[in-house]
Amino acid sequence: MNRSPSSSDALPQNGRSDDGDWLYETTISAGAALLQRVERFVGHASLVGDRPFHRPEAHPEHFAWTRRLESNWPTIRAELDEVLEHREQLPNFQDISKDQKKITDDDDWKTFFLYGFGHKAEQNCARCPATTALVESVPGMKTAFFSILAPGKHIPEHRGPYKGVLRYHLGLKVPQEKEKCRIRVADEARHWEEGAGLLFDDTYHHEVWNDTSQERAVLFMDVERPMRFPWSLVNKAVIAGVGRSPFVQDAKKNQEKWAERLAQSAGPPA
Repeated sequence: MNRSPSSSDALPQNGRSDDGDWLYETTISAGAALLQRVERFVGHASLVGDRPFHRPEAHPEHFAWTRRLESNWPTIRAELDEVLEHREQLPNFQDISKDQKKITDDDDWKTFFLYGFGHKAEQNCARCPATTALVESVPGMKTAFFSILAPGKHIPEHRGPYKGVLRYHLGLKVPQEKEKCRIRVADEARHWEEGAGLLFDDTYHHEVWNDTSQERAVLFMDVERPMRFPWSLVNKAVIAGVGRSPFVQDAKKNQEKWAERLAQSAGPPA
């Protein structure tokens, strides 16, 4: 029997009407403009300078946590390997954050979120208790997830939304031809190594290549940039505001749906 379309039939899968999408995109654009105004002052207030790559050993008072993560990388890798047994049930980055469609639209960049802008992914964290404990010990940690690139994946040049965080990659699974699996930040290029970290400012334009036949996986983290008072308080407030934004709330809902799918396929966390 035919039925008349309901109001829900007129909505896209994310539950927003066309007007809702317009409001969502407008809110995102307004927020991005505000962040750009604020971050003009962030580099000047930074306690660790303003450069593409940072050397944690130059500021041990702020980055001692990097040594702790790197010394425990085999433990993190073991939990990653368990996650990768369910690779086909892992979301692509754009499945979590639709804004990522600007730089990736295939199935070659998988994610497994533990934290996203301060929001804890409870089910995923339960699957990786040791990794969760380690990332929760990092001062100012806001985002943490496994970032998995398929062989041949290229991420085009782009930049992050806000200078008030620094990005950290801990190499967990690196192709044998490691020089062919690399990241360029501004005009500096580096490659990953297992058990070693890269700390950089993702508001510099950056680009990634995995020109190998093997998978690459890192622990991907965003942490608060160390800043002088009172800018440190301003920075915390801005990051908290981003965490409440429609952009992040939408990603949080998407992540929760994917965690449920994984639980249905792989069973609940032990």
